[in-house]
Amino acid sequence: MSRRSSLLVPMKSIERELICPICEELFTQPLVLPCQHSVCHRCVRELLMPNHDDSLSTDAGSESSNPGSPRARVPSPSTEKLERLVRSGNPRPDTVHITHHSNRGVVSMLFRNFTLESIVERYRQAARAAVAIMCNACKPPVQEATKSCMDCKASFCNECFKMNHPWGTPRAQHEYVGPTTNFRPKVLMCHEHEMEKVNMYCEVCRRPVCHLCKLGGSHANHRVTSMSSAYKILKEKLSKSIHYLISKEDQVRTQISELEEMMRHTEENGQLAERRASEHFERLLETLQERRTEMLRSIEQSRSLRVERLRAQVEEYQGMLENSGLVGYAQEVLKETDQSCFVQTAKLLHVRIQKATESLKMFQPAATQSFEEFVLDTSKEELLLKELSFSGVPAPPVIDLSRCRVYNEGLIHWRLSEDTLPTDHHIVEFRKLGSEEEQESGWSASEPVFGCSTVLSDLSADSSYTFRVKSCRNRVYSPSSPEVTLHTPPAPVFGFLFNEKCGFSAERLQLSKRRDSVESVAGMSLLLAAERVQTGSYICLDYIIGDTGISHGRHYWAFRVQPDSYMIKVGVASDSKLTEWFHNPRDTSSPRYDHDSGHDSGSEDACFEVSQPFTLLTVGMGRLFIPKASASAAGDHSSRVLPMPQRIGVCLDYDAARVFFYDADTMRCVYERPVDCSGTMFPAFGLLGGGAVHLEEFITAKRLSYL
Repeated sequence: MSRRSSLLVPMKSIERELICPICEELFTQPLVLPCQHSVCHRCVRELLMPNHDDSLSTDAGSESSNPGSPRARVPSPSTEKLERLVRSGNPRPDTVHITHHSNRGVVSMLFRNFTLESIVERYRQAARAAVAIMCNACKPPVQEATKSCMDCKASFCNECFKMNHPWGTPRAQHEYVGPTTNFRPKVLMCHEHEMEKVNMYCEVCRRPVCHLCKLGGSHANHRVTSMSSAYKILKEKLSKSIHYLISKEDQVRTQISELEEMMRHTEENGQLAERRASEHFERLLETLQERRTEMLRSIEQSRSLRVERLRAQVEEYQGMLENSGLVGYAQEVLKETDQSCFVQTAKLLHVRIQKATESLKMFQPAATQSFEEFVLDTSKEELLLKELSFSGVPAPPVIDLSRCRVYNEGLIHWRLSEDTLPTDHHIVEFRKLGSEEEQESGWSASEPVFGCSTVLSDLSADSSYTFRVKSCRNRVYSPSSPEVTLHTPPAPVFGFLFNEKCGFSAERLQLSKRRDSVESVAGMSLLLAAERVQTGSYICLDYIIGDTGISHGRHYWAFRVQPDSYMIKVGVASDSKLTEWFHNPRDTSSPRYDHDSGHDSGSEDACFEVSQPFTLLTVGMGRLFIPKASASAAGDHSSRVLPMPQRIGVCLDYDAARVFFYDADTMRCVYERPVDCSGTMFPAFGLLGGGAVHLEEFITAKRLSYL
């Protein structure tokens, strides 16, 4: 058997590819939708023009041509089904709209899928191989056809074909194929230019077009290739894909076997799990039944004993009534006048009377009627039963990097899978990265955490830590979450809040109640100030500093700049000039005469450095601007503009007289420079136009706890 014949696929196996998705029967004159799906011509017309009489003839061998066929009895599917099919794969939604205003135009613009039509016909022939196609030209007795002429659209036996296609006539040039009932046009014609043959392919619309469509039609600006090129490329791709799939037949069969084996094991394991669960519930029911029997028996015994005691007491008191003759007898004894005889009889009688009297005076039921000591509280047990669940291995959590922060302490957040069952607690493990000795020390673990976040204390400064989390349910731990590495700041956290008493402009700055956020409002006051600005002058920044100073050591703080902020300066300020700076508005070095326009020019940088006690970095409009004086960025303007980090960190080394600026998420230093630490240094911020600065919670937590 040849290689080609070994790769052929039986016609029966492709049946599901030949079914119309609308009527769910074999295609009849299929049309190609813009989404590249095919739908029966009749289905499209029935949906879009339900009252239109379909005049397009159908194949002689088509089942749908018979009004009594099953196809004719199928109710029309909804238009929504067709619309969903069109939209599911339409590369350009604007190329087709299934509307009632242009339905006829939509149908006329759709190409017939002749290739699919031919395959369906071959499938029909294979399905009715026992039924021969007869010659259309024979006189009785009719012979079996051997050829079908695509030009005459008829089938012929050998003799009739020769008679109808004699040599030397135009008919001899007709195209013929094997016997078929499917006669299609020899070439496709353009829908927009009916006299033009389709000879090009639009790669944008993924449909055949003619040369006029490319020259001045709707595809003039589209990428168009020749039909021969598209044919060659697509046929090569399709052939390679088919050969690849066929070459992987053994692999597919192996995978099918594995899947079938998995299905068998799944069935077995599912049945085993059902049996085990049933056994557990049966044991629970047996235990409940035993406890029920024991406790009901206890109640019954107590009830019987109490009733018996009360019955005895009733009989005793009933005896008093029945022995009423004792009173009459005693009255008769009292009539005895002989003293010796009276004493002899009355002594015993008095004892009996006295007992009856004491019983009446000291009446007490022999048993209690309440059964309060037998009341059951099963609320806890009911809750446990309601929370009863399978004790499988929990799904591993995932650490949420967007909410994690590390300073002197590490704030670690994580999230659980949406379909995970409730967990008992979580364990956070972490270890410091560095020397081999430190890594060999292994993982440190937190105490059990009952939420989805925790704080880890005593982390070393300027160090990298790896974190992971695992969940626990019924003493079974999940696999650890994917590990994440976070870098701690280069110095301990410095805590402060904004100071509204030094240089703060209440007209243009709004401070939050907690004093952990400040916002610049570009309002009327800024417009009025602009009216007074002379040529060559600049509107000043509004400054605000921290309420706590630094006089020694290394300190770190972090904050967020609102992304849409216009311009914000961040850095440090010396107290040696703050008093003079904020209380001398006529001085050109005052913030009321700030020479920094925000353009970050070299002259402005120099003027700013000479005149001001601030060491500041410019942030704004989604960018971070490195000062021109930076040695690492000198002479390269493009390298001075960086994307604005989500969080910015500042580290002041007072003893070394240097300040560092960081991307606080990655702890990458973006800029450093010397600073004059001649006095107490304060965190400083300058705002111009709309914008806001928000201090990190770790920075403000210690200060807020003091308030």
